[in-house]
Amino acid sequence: MLWLDAEAVLHFGDFRRLVPAIQEMNRLGTDRVERMLLSQTLAGGAQNDWLMLPAWQHDRCFGLKTVSVFPANMAKNIASVQGAYLLFDGQTGETLCGLDGAMLTLRKTAANSAAAADWLARKEAEILCMVGAGALAPHLIEAHCSVRPIRQVLWWNRSRPAVERAIAALAPRLPKVALAAADDLQDAISFADIVSTATMATEPLVKGAWLRSGTHLDLVGGYRPDMREADDDCIRAASRHYVDARFTTLEVAGDLTQPVASGALDLASVIDMGEVARGERPKRISEDEITWFKSGGGGHEDLATAWAVYRAFKAE
Repeated sequence: MLWLDAEAVLHFGDFRRLVPAIQEMNRLGTDRVERMLLSQTLAGGAQNDWLMLPAWQHDRCFGLKTVSVFPANMAKNIASVQGAYLLFDGQTGETLCGLDGAMLTLRKTAANSAAAADWLARKEAEILCMVGAGALAPHLIEAHCSVRPIRQVLWWNRSRPAVERAIAALAPRLPKVALAAADDLQDAISFADIVSTATMATEPLVKGAWLRSGTHLDLVGGYRPDMREADDDCIRAASRHYVDARFTTLEVAGDLTQPVASGALDLASVIDMGEVARGERPKRISEDEITWFKSGGGGHEDLATAWAVYRAFKAE
């Protein structure tokens, strides 16, 4: 069986290819998509997660991602996200290839945020605030730079040495972008045109009072009800609230479940990217509005990414 390792997925998973693929998937949709999460609660309250994400576009392709998230791996110098993807031919059912699941997840998640930002961020957005310095953060920065003329990144993390290492690693890939470690999160957010968060936070890091007019907020990290990256004031500050997919966010992510519980958010007002892609609901309308986006992922996005990577490999 053909196997595309992490290096191959990175090489063929160029964001100029993946962002349109995600947007096309939002427009076309899938015939079937599911989500299953199994968890292991550890002593002290930590949690290991195992997700299985199948999706099927009839007569085109279908696939399955199995991925684990073990946060304690970081202390062992092991990637916290591990996994694999299997891609199948939609007309014959034959196995087309396997792909490194961790790298696929990183590229897919970042492309998903960039696809949303392409519709929701101001066209001239130049300053990005990146919150978090885990494995996903560099991919998010690169992805946002692929859809907007980002000239400066203000990068904040609880551990400054982690940010400095990440900057040193990413700088060669983005020679025209000024990457700077930020000591004060409030200051960094208040200067930003786009704020992107990729953390495991259980208490909000981003305050709505810090967001300036015209900001696009990209919430990526929290994927469970007990996790949250932005406070209720962020909800109140935004003109509209967007998610990539309802089934991976509305009853799953704390950035939605908690403001719904407090009364700050009405789920009936939430817009998903499929509605935007099909022209049923609006993109950004004005230069000064604040846009709020929550990424929950989903097997349809993994399928779009795997299919794009496979086709690029075959073409080359």
